[in-house]
Amino acid sequence: MTVVAATKYVSVGDMAALAEAGVEVVGENRAQDLEAKHAAFGSIFRWHFIGHLQSRKARTVNRLCELVHSLDSESAAKRLEIPALVEVNLSGEPTKSGVTPEGLDAFLELYPDVRGLMTMPPLADDAEASRPYFRRLRELAAAHGLPELSMGTSQDYRVAVEEGATLIRVGSALWEE
Repeated sequence: MTVVAATKYVSVGDMAALAEAGVEVVGENRAQDLEAKHAAFGSIFRWHFIGHLQSRKARTVNRLCELVHSLDSESAAKRLEIPALVEVNLSGEPTKSGVTPEGLDAFLELYPDVRGLMTMPPLADDAEASRPYFRRLRELAAAHGLPELSMGTSQDYRVAVEEGATLIRVGSALWEE
């Protein structure tokens, strides 16, 4: 299992603390922040893109990252050149990105280098509320022979690990005092 330090709210200057702590993999949500942070710390970390991938930002992500956790559009798939995880919207929430479980088969045909799946369950006070979403993602990945599962954040990573996560995205837990 790989811990991906989510750096959405981490300044360029604070990235040094992650390096000093021995963090190896970082995940950035925004392409413009990715560029700035990579310019300062490029070879120190392995870089993942964990935010919504807009097709016009694919060139930047291709150049700087080794993996995308959030592929969910045909236009981005046409421009992406690196391995990806398909984001699946298991909750059906309209505010969340991702392909529907019913649309997954067709979407997987669009991109040849899919390594696994990613999901974001609804925000909940109890981490156990995420379990059914993580379990369903694991089942979908197994049905398609996909080995990687990016699921779990600071709020529910323990449950994600219990349900088979191979990648967890932890941000706020790294900075809490």
